[in-house]
Amino acid sequence: MPTEMSGLATLSDQLILATVLLYVFAMIGYALDLGFGRVRAAAAPARELVSVGAGAAAPADGPPAPAGGSVAPAQGPEPPAWAARAAVAAVALSWLGWAANLGAIVTRGLAVGRWPWGNMYEFVVAICFAAVSAFLVMQIRQPVRFLGAFVSLAAALGLGFAVRYLHVQAGPVVPALNSYWIAIHVTAAILAAGLFILAGVSGILFLVRKDGPSRLPSRADLERVAHQAIVIAFPIWTFAVIAGALWADKAWGRYWGWDPKEVWSFITWIAYAAYLHAKATAGWKGRAATIVQLVAFGCLIFNLVGVNIFLSGLHSYAQVP
Repeated sequence: MPTEMSGLATLSDQLILATVLLYVFAMIGYALDLGFGRVRAAAAPARELVSVGAGAAAPADGPPAPAGGSVAPAQGPEPPAWAARAAVAAVALSWLGWAANLGAIVTRGLAVGRWPWGNMYEFVVAICFAAVSAFLVMQIRQPVRFLGAFVSLAAALGLGFAVRYLHVQAGPVVPALNSYWIAIHVTAAILAAGLFILAGVSGILFLVRKDGPSRLPSRADLERVAHQAIVIAFPIWTFAVIAGALWADKAWGRYWGWDPKEVWSFITWIAYAAYLHAKATAGWKGRAATIVQLVAFGCLIFNLVGVNIFLSGLHSYAQVP
């Protein structure tokens, strides 16, 4: 490898280490904000109004609750000022980590002269970047800062796992991956996986959250965040599966061959389709819908990591050390 390319590869590795540190510090800031911020009240059911004569009056013990039983606002004493500053610092560190993660991907790509997700190490690095990107974009539009500690932790652990167990030297890939389809198929899979991870974190928090006041949002809010992420991710994953079939026909002369990666990609698609179908037609919600979602999430994780490590097939060129 030329000296310039070798230097870029080294810079990429260094940026990954910096990214891990930034995500860890961001996680600490989010955790301080979550642990010492305002306590959120439990969701309160709507109060029934008592009809008197021709009209309805509010109950005597206080004003009526919002229609539909919306979540009560935060309660408890004013949080310390340093907790608010920790939250601001955490957001800034997340963006710095995001930039370092992006820099690591770009420099790795420049070093090898190809799309930088030709092996498991590069793939995991890109998925962590996609998960943090999904969180940061959603945070701009919605109050989902509570997810920061968990998304940052997941990204830091994912990158640490990649560095420790999956890292390979920058270099060329097998001929089957030298195709423009890697920019189409794998990119779509990475984007969808990042959103699915965001939904998975929300689903886990849904099961962890207890009844009553908590520093976590209500279960309804957690379920809403997960559902929104999956609604966006599912068509992207569908496109990734179709693009993979088209690439398989170009590379191996068939659209489908029961390869383990193909099978588990389809199983993952079926699982998330079952979740969306249950939500849309059967009206499933709450714990039942979340369990289906987390089963689908488990299928996704096994498809992304387990298949490449534990199963052999036409996709077993991930260069796992």
